[in-house]
Amino acid sequence: MSMTQALTRVGEIRTEISALQDPTAARGASSAGTSGTASGTGTASATDFASVLAAVGAGDAKGSSDLFGSLLSSLTGTGAGTGAGTGAAAGSLDLAGLFSSLAAGATSAGSATSTGAAAAATPAATTGATTGAAGKAGAILDTAKQYLGVPYVWGGESLAEGGLDCSGLVQLVFGAHGVDLPRVAKDQMRQGTEVASLAQAQPGDLIVQRGGKHIGIYLGDGQMIHAPKPGRTVEITPVTDASVTTIRRVLG
Repeated sequence: MSMTQALTRVGEIRTEISALQDPTAARGASSAGTSGTASGTGTASATDFASVLAAVGAGDAKGSSDLFGSLLSSLTGTGAGTGAGTGAAAGSLDLAGLFSSLAAGATSAGSATSTGAAAAATPAATTGATTGAAGKAGAILDTAKQYLGVPYVWGGESLAEGGLDCSGLVQLVFGAHGVDLPRVAKDQMRQGTEVASLAQAQPGDLIVQRGGKHIGIYLGDGQMIHAPKPGRTVEITPVTDASVTTIRRVLG
């Protein structure tokens, strides 16, 4: 490799080092760069750097000293001539090591960014699923509250019948959100999974009372919405563990 070729390749490598340190500056340097390069704008590497150094080492001692000085001057922009000698050679070797470190650092940073993005995506998906279940429960409760004040009618399962009974209210509200439940309380109390106590109950759970003769929807904070009995209307009332036969979770 001639001195001219070596210096040309060093110029390309210098541009690549700039790209690792400051991509914006590298683009500027590239636009103003050398159109007469022998090998184009291929990606530089520590191996390329080593090739230049090997070519220098193959020359005579005097030529090597001169060329090492020129290499150092080209890379650092400082004056370095024949007197640089062995010191310039050592400096060039250090720069080769620096180039390798920069290249490894860029690869490592890219890997870390990808890993970080993937890690961030996983909890986002899990949170989304949890929020979806809570959101559905909230929508169900909003629908149930629309029936507040509707009269209790035994066997009633729609407003067309003039009112609703307890299990009719539950079936109507959950059905509006795509959750199919049996018609009567004794069958509804067998749906989903059992919840041990009110302390573990969540909004949207079914509250079963009187051995399965009555049912309502848990609102949270120790309250339920239900159609209580003839002469009353759909209302919100307190609920305690002592009054509960079972609690059933029918939402995911």
